[in-house]
Formats: sequence, structure tokens, C-alpha cells
Amino acid sequence: MRNLTYAQLRNEYINFFKSKNHIEIPNAPLIPEDDPSVLFVNAGMFPLVPFLKGEKHPLGNRLTNSQRCVRTVDIDVVGDCSHCTAFEMLGNWSLNDYFKKEAIEMTMEFFIEVLEFNINRIYASVFGGESNIPKDTVSIDAWKDIFSRYGIDTKVGNNERIQEYGKANNWWELSTGGPCGPDSEIFFDTGKKPCGNNCHINCNCGKYIEIGNNVFMEYLLENGMYLPLGRHNVDFGGGLERLAMISQNVESVYETDIYKPILNKIIEISNIQNIQSQRIIVDHIKASTWIVMDGVTPSNNMQGYVLRRLIRRAMRHAKSLGIEGNFTRTIGDICINQFQEIFPKLEQKREEILNILEQEEQKFNMTLQKGLKELDSLIEKETSISGEDIFQMYETYGLPKEVTEEILSEKEVAVTDIEGFERAKNLHQEKSRTSSLGMFKGGLSDNSEMSIKYHTATHLLLAALRKTLGEHIYQKGSNITPNRLRLDFPNESKLTEEQIKEIEDIINDVIQKGLPITYEETSKEDALKLVSFAAFQEKYGDTVKIYYIGEKDDPFSIEICNGPHVSNTSVLGRFKIVQQENIGAGIKRIKAILE
Repeated sequence: MRNLTYAQLRNEYINFFKSKNHIEIPNAPLIPEDDPSVLFVNAGMFPLVPFLKGEKHPLGNRLTNSQRCVRTVDIDVVGDCSHCTAFEMLGNWSLNDYFKKEAIEMTMEFFIEVLEFNINRIYASVFGGESNIPKDTVSIDAWKDIFSRYGIDTKVGNNERIQEYGKANNWWELSTGGPCGPDSEIFFDTGKKPCGNNCHINCNCGKYIEIGNNVFMEYLLENGMYLPLGRHNVDFGGGLERLAMISQNVESVYETDIYKPILNKIIEISNIQNIQSQRIIVDHIKASTWIVMDGVTPSNNMQGYVLRRLIRRAMRHAKSLGIEGNFTRTIGDICINQFQEIFPKLEQKREEILNILEQEEQKFNMTLQKGLKELDSLIEKETSISGEDIFQMYETYGLPKEVTEEILSEKEVAVTDIEGFERAKNLHQEKSRTSSLGMFKGGLSDNSEMSIKYHTATHLLLAALRKTLGEHIYQKGSNITPNRLRLDFPNESKLTEEQIKEIEDIINDVIQKGLPITYEETSKEDALKLVSFAAFQEKYGDTVKIYYIGEKDDPFSIEICNGPHVSNTSVLGRFKIVQQENIGAGIKRIKAILE
């Protein structure tokens, strides 16, 4: 097995798939554009949503990259050997090109021939059939061919080398419908002892680590029925951190070369040693630097809430370790050092990132002081404190359970129903998890007729704003649902009533005229000469699509975009602005509907 650094492994992967005629696509920002289903890009396939639906990608049918992602659904298990909040996902895609057998063979060629992983420690899971959908015999046969090529029996003791599961484990779909299909996951045996006689590859004990997954989209879920999709896609995703951990033969992702300096510093400043808390701090501060890099600041909603929660959760663990004084700037600085070569924007925004971390730390310390005063007030009123009270102090003010218990012990205040702490905590986690499922489910965005109309109307709004307010206007962010559009843009003041009416009139006039909507493909360099105000330029490849609303020689709107759009403005209905607000220094937000 080759011992590769994180950066070396990353490059090996990209270069391997380039040798297989894949084109590297750029890393998209963490904040998704025009998709309300997620707060953050949470899988490598996310920027390819329109193309997995059937749009033609300007770079071709074979693509690859390493995409930075953020997921919070697993936040409660961060601190083990393999889970991270922010991570890089290695990906390769076939858009109606190669399919199951070739995809599995390429994945294994990379693992076995390039990384030199021991095939005796590799296991596979496949879809075994369910709900009138047949088992994935093509993938099963592909795996049998690979293992037999290396002289490996497909059985190992009582443990099948190729294991079959139903939809709960080896099927990918969205509850809202759309393209879907079976997947084939790949697991690596870490060599740890099994947790018991029933230990298996999907067990969470840490013996087996999932290192990759090929999703095969060949069905269409529509009205509760699985129909042939009429095309086939491959979406492979593999965790770069996990592969580095295996390549370097270390106990966890936090001991790999790119994370170790961050962990070492936290260990150095800890007065109490607890490896799980130390890993959590590594993860949360690193994730925070990435999130701030992509334009998020701490707040009480949406992405800002996640950022605030990560920073404050890291601080809670720091206090349990006895870390004294402010520490987030120091750790954030090391995080930037470790990842700046991969993401140069970290270095460009170093001071901004570090200042935000430090300011949030100072705010939370003030909140903790309020918590201590509130606890004193509670003690004066009550003769005993319940476990649920202790959890509320933790959740509202960040007072660690141990700190509250120690204060109560010193003041000889009785604690009743201490188990109530865990019950309240579990209830809170379940609510958060249920809420997160809607925001972090990932996958293809809503592609309904109304969402497409609102996406198109967003182009009209941006053009009308530029005509009314000036060329300093550009898209800072947007969010599209089947019920409304939302656009964020830089401007010092809110729109006046006169400006709102002028913008609405401009857009409704364009809708009334029934202008055609067309696109052409061109080089990114030429496109940026035509559309100098394009946002998110770093996510575009060398070839891009330019959408025109109106005739190309005199368009009402011209933007770089990947769609989808209606073909004529006449189908949009009547445009109306329903709300505007300030969301930050010099940033305004408009919400609008089509009647």
C-alpha cells in the first residue's frame, strides 16, 4: 500500500480519471445556487444536478473532481475515526456514457493498482432486489469477475465478500421523485476486532469503513412508480479523508498529515486530555474556516446558524479540556495553513476568517457569563435543579453539564432526575435531525415547472435591477422554490416604492412581449467579456453556457448559467415583488412571486 499525503492522493485520483478521458471540473462554492433543498453543497455530485437530469454538460460526458462539502446530519458522531462535518469528496461521473461494469472496474483499478490497497481487505455491497425491482446482477457479476481475477473467493468465513442489501442500504432516490437507482458501496477492513458475532460491513463499530460508492441512475420515480429513465448515469463518491487515513495507515482521519498539525496544537493547549473532544475541535474549526471562506458569517438562521453552532460547539469542548483564553484564531490559522494550497481563497481571506472566529468566540464568552448569572438566579429560586434544567443551561448559554454540576455541588444544591438531561438532549437532537433531513437530504434539486419559471424570472429581476439601480448590481445569492424566488444583491439602500414599481413594470413588459430564451456554448474567457458581473466564477469550467433573453444582438438579459429555463417569457405570468430586507452590511434581499 502506497503511503501518500492528502494532497498527493488527491492529485493521483484526478490524474487517474483524466487518463480515462474524464475532464476535471472546478470546485463549486459551499453555498448552493438556486436550490432550496440544502444549506450547503453536501456531495460531489451536487453541482452536476442539471446534467444528471439530462442537460448537456459543456465539458462532455466524463467528468471528475474533488469537491469540498459540508454535512451536519452526522454531527453527533464527529469525533470518531472517520466522520467529518467538512470534507472533500472525490468524484467521477458518466453522463449517459459508461455504466456499471466499467465504473466498478475503474474504481477498483484506482484502489488496487494506483493506491495499492490490499484487495483481501475490500468488500462490496450491492442491491439485492426489492419492490418489484430486480437485483443488480450486472454489478454482482462485475464484482465476481474482479475478485476471481485476483484469486479471491467471494466468501470469507461466514462473511460474504459481496453482500446484497435492499433499498435501505443500496438504493439512491429522493422522496420528491426523479432519477434514481441502485448503488454499490465499497468497504475496507481496518483490521480492528469485530464488535461481535453479528459484525458486518454496515456496522458502525469501526471495523469496516466505507471508502466509495457508485450510484447507478437508471430508473425514474414518478407518482410512486419506478419507470425506465431512458438514459443512465454513474455518480461515484469517495471520501478523500478516509482514503488518506487508510493510505497512511493511521487510526483516524485526524492523524493524517493534513490534520495532524491542527490536532497536535489542540493537544498542546489542553489541560485535560480527551481525544474525542480534541478531534471535534479540529473538525469544527476547520469546517468554520471553509464556510467563512465561502461568504457566510455567524447568525441565527440558515448557513449562519450552522456556522455559529460549529464555533460554539468547539468552544464548549475547549472548556471541557481546560483550554484557557481565546483559541479559535490560533487553531483557525493552522487550519488555513494546512489547506491554503488546495483552496487559495483561504489565504486571500485569512484575516477576515480569523477575525470572524475571534469575534464569535468573544460573543459566546459573554453569553457564558450570562449563563453563570442565570444559574445563580435559578439556584436562589429553587431548592433543587433537574436534569432538564441543566440541559437548558447547556443549550441556551453553552454551560457544559460538568461545569453546572460542579457549581451545584459546591453550593450544595440537590440535583433531581439527572437522567432528564439525556432525555432532553436526545429530544433536541431528534428535532434537529428531523429538521435537517429536509435541508440536508442532498441530491437533485426541485425541477418542477414553477421552479423553472422562477429561475428564469430571477434572470429578469437581475437585469431589471441593473437597469434601474446601476451596474454595481450582481447576484450575491439566490434561492428558488416552487412558490417564490429570492435574490440577494449589493446595494446601500432599500428600494423605494417608485423603484419597485419601475422594476415590476420593466419585467412585466418583457413577459408581455414574449421574448425567446436561447443559449450558446463558448469559452469561459469569452463569456466573461460579455458578462463581467457573473457571480461564482470559480465554479465554471473552460467552456460555459450563456443564456440570452431576447435577440442575441440586443438581449434584455445575458448571463452565464446552467439552467433550467423556460423557452419564452410569455409563460411566466405576472411578476410582483412581495418583500425586501437588509441581510447584512450593504446587502439587500428581494422576494418575488409570479401571479
